[in-house]
Amino acid sequence: MGKRKFWNWVRDSDTGERTLVLNGTIAEESWFGDEVTPAIFRDELTKGDGDITVWINSLGGDVYAAAQIYNMLMDYKGKVTVRIDGIAASAASMVAMAGEPVEMSPVGMFMIHNTATVAIGDKKEMQAAIEMLGEVKEGIINAYELKTGLSHDVQWH
Repeated sequence: MGKRKFWNWVRDSDTGERTLVLNGTIAEESWFGDEVTPAIFRDELTKGDGDITVWINSLGGDVYAAAQIYNMLMDYKGKVTVRIDGIAASAASMVAMAGEPVEMSPVGMFMIHNTATVAIGDKKEMQAAIEMLGEVKEGIINAYELKTGLSHDVQWH
């Protein structure tokens, strides 16, 4: 059985435009052999050129993997249109920020939240987890700021 990807590429034979369907949990690495990493996503993204449309229906997942996908789409030479047909939640909302334009179904949902993690250990390890959460939040806010034009002074809480 092959690995299940959280994305699928479709090419319109008439226009040549590629469509990326991002459907499922965004994952950096495979725990059960059922996810594929952003490294393989990059390989598939760069196999073609021209404009792409990204359909998102994802509850999110690994913020680091989402950041890599966001950067890949931001650096992509063609136009990237994002369409949210179901939900772009959590880390998937950051991927959506790479689109120009970003379009949402009238019944679609977009969800952002404060960063969260699970940590275990002593005071030093807990402090490191707190600092990591702050740094990750800043990175996510950067993507929202760039897209919306809103100041960092806006309360992103």
